[in-house]
Amino acid sequence: MCTNRHEKPAPGTDPEPSPAPDGGGDPASRSLTEPAPGPHPVPIPFAEPWQYELRFPCDPRAPRVARTTLRAVLTAHGLAELAYRAELLASELTTNSVRHTKGPASVRLHWLFPVLRVSVWDMGPDLPELRRPHAEADGGRGLAILDLVADRWGGCTIREGPYGPGGKTIWFELALTADPPPPLGDGPELAAGLAGVAGPHTCPRHTPDIGPGGGAALVA
Repeated sequence: MCTNRHEKPAPGTDPEPSPAPDGGGDPASRSLTEPAPGPHPVPIPFAEPWQYELRFPCDPRAPRVARTTLRAVLTAHGLAELAYRAELLASELTTNSVRHTKGPASVRLHWLFPVLRVSVWDMGPDLPELRRPHAEADGGRGLAILDLVADRWGGCTIREGPYGPGGKTIWFELALTADPPPPLGDGPELAAGLAGVAGPHTCPRHTPDIGPGGGAALVA
């Protein structure tokens, strides 16, 4: 028999108790269904390696999205010194990907203290050539700017295979020259994910981003 909850209870009977609001009831019973909040995760130390990757479609807004994401990541990890050069070069590479290829592309940031590597992958099969454009030329300065600004750069082609669609990767590296930021306490900046302190290290040697399919590579 169905009961209409809006009907008044019959005389001499107790009304049905209402469910306890959120936060009420027996704490022990709530603990069985609601996990207790854990401690806030500890930010990665400044010298520890990390990676971020952003995939984007062939869309004219993608280079701006990539620049904004890159700036946010580097600022959060205490690498604002590298942000301007990294944004400039990433903007050149992502713009070329959007203009000259039809498929998706991606930007990957890899920090290996004290070097930041930024790699831009797209589905274009051919590596661009480094040329010195004329002063009156409208374009063609991307790799020239890369060669001038980056501490080290290179690229490789990747054949299509079971691990991915192939294409090419152009990468550049920027080395940190300033001292690492000082260690932070337990304040809100630490909780926001800013970096800790690191000791001195030597600049590592990186290998080109050659995927499982192999392919040609260039290094400057």
